[in-house]
This record gives sequence, C-alpha cells and structure tokens, in this order.
Amino acid sequence: MAKRHVGIPGLNPPEKKCNDPLCPWHGTLPVRGQILRVRVEDMKMNRAAVVVHEYLHYNPKYKRYERRRTKKHVRVPPCIDVKPGDEVIIGETRPLAKSISFVVLGKA
Repeated sequence: MAKRHVGIPGLNPPEKKCNDPLCPWHGTLPVRGQILRVRVEDMKMNRAAVVVHEYLHYNPKYKRYERRRTKKHVRVPPCIDVKPGDEVIIGETRPLAKSISFVVLGKA
C-alpha cells in the first residue's frame, strides 16, 4: 500500500514499510480527535504500549495549577520503532480494543 497523509502538519511518515491494516500511514485507519505528546512507559504487549500523559489542571479554589497524569494504552504499528522512555505523538482513533483508542503516529 502507498503512504498516505494523516492530516497532522509537521509530521513525516516513517521510513519503514508495513502491511498492517491498523497502521495510520500504510493501512486504512483514520485519525480523528485528540493529538497528544506522551512518554512511552511499557512495551510488554504485542503491538501495543502503555504511555503516560502528563498535564496541568487549574484548581479554581486555590488559584493554582496542579500536575496530573494518566496512563493510556496505544497501538504501535510495526513500521514505527519505539522503546520505553521515548517521546511519541499519538492520535485518537476509533476503539481498536477494550482499552485502546489511540495509535502512535511518530516520534517527537
């Protein structure tokens, strides 16, 4: 299959090829919704990873920001090589499994 553009400016397609139908670059998986920059924490699943999304939340009572974090499960296409500790860009997709609704688009 040919490379296609996923619609995120400044994001280049990976050099490796794959024939995975759930790859946003070489398959038919559409990317819509949120685009996040996260850190990979764990790679023990097959074609999936656990990432940590850290963000600031405003608390109006104390008029301050507090740090929050959440873990998300993401799908990792075979054409993108990631390991724990990498900063990656993920995009929201349709639900791919019970807990997976994001896919890795590339390294940040």
